[in-house]
Amino acid sequence: QVQLVESGGGSVQSGGSLRLSCAVSSGDTYSTGCMGWFRQAPGKEREGVASIRIGGSTTYADSVKGRFIISRDNAKNTLYLQMSSLKPEDTAIYYCAACADGCFCYRREPSDFGYWGQGTQVTVSS
Repeated sequence: QVQLVESGGGSVQSGGSLRLSCAVSSGDTYSTGCMGWFRQAPGKEREGVASIRIGGSTTYADSVKGRFIISRDNAKNTLYLQMSSLKPEDTAIYYCAACADGCFCYRREPSDFGYWGQGTQVTVSS
């Protein structure tokens, strides 16, 4: 049983920064071998933003590469997304997700992830 809880969302001006956090209820690295951040804007499909494996390898969507950094602190059972140079098009609900070590982490495909948080709103004004 894995539970994920996001925090850190809010409103920021274009060009600003935010750090999202995701608290993980379990230290089971098999069930959370891959973790990711996804986002969904109104009327749009859920999009994979970034992923990270337990070993530390990461992938990013082209739209956020160079601006966002995903990381995980195993000692604190916490996943992070540091967002910089934010743009209005980054506005969305952001979700934390996890899947077992055997999933294709680099794909950042929502259907591969079995555990999801409740989401946190990020709004970027122009």
